[in-house]
Amino acid sequence: MKIIKKNTDSISPLIALEKPKSSLSEKFKGIRTNIIFSNANEEIQSVVFSSEKSESGKSTISANVAITYAQAGYKTLLLDGNMRKPTQHSIFNKSNNIGLSNLIIKNDNIDDYINNIENVKNLDLLTSGPIPPNPSELISSNNFSLLFKTLKEEYDMIIIDTPPVNTVTDAQLFSELSKFVILVIDVEKNDKHAAKKGKELIEKTGAKVLGVVLNKITDVDESYYYYGED
Repeated sequence: MKIIKKNTDSISPLIALEKPKSSLSEKFKGIRTNIIFSNANEEIQSVVFSSEKSESGKSTISANVAITYAQAGYKTLLLDGNMRKPTQHSIFNKSNNIGLSNLIIKNDNIDDYINNIENVKNLDLLTSGPIPPNPSELISSNNFSLLFKTLKEEYDMIIIDTPPVNTVTDAQLFSELSKFVILVIDVEKNDKHAAKKGKELIEKTGAKVLGVVLNKITDVDESYYYYGED
């Protein structure tokens, strides 16, 4: 479990990139380290980041954890699997005219859809693409299963940002393929029953919840911080 404290200062969401030696960046490195050592039976090659509700901070947290993986030398893909309310293209200031939704339907050359992240060696971004009418059907399709298999052959680590697990089935579908999940919980606005339900929904897919990131903590040591809204 990691704790990210609320910080009222206006700072960049990509703190792991802009201030890699800050105490906040160390928290994201800690999440990375915990993921790496959380499963002794097999190497973890992909992790889903989800939450029990929206605006928990999972998108900015997943973006920064992806950066720390890349900084550690892992060839990393950040995949925006939220084809309902995508965020990663805004965080990294990239176009979302094409992305995952197009790629699943068209089954095109993957390289044509990948965004290389400047200033972060080893980090690529696959945005969500245009919002489709049937995200869950796309995720559960054979095309995506084959695409995900190909991506795992290309990357050391895939970080997947998904919608809240209690809202739609998308996070469960991604979890079934990934097998590993981090849940982000907004400490200020949460329901323990909803959080428990989210964990149970993930586990029903056969995936393992590796841990929980408690976000927006206020009453802890000053070395802990929070940032990000989605």
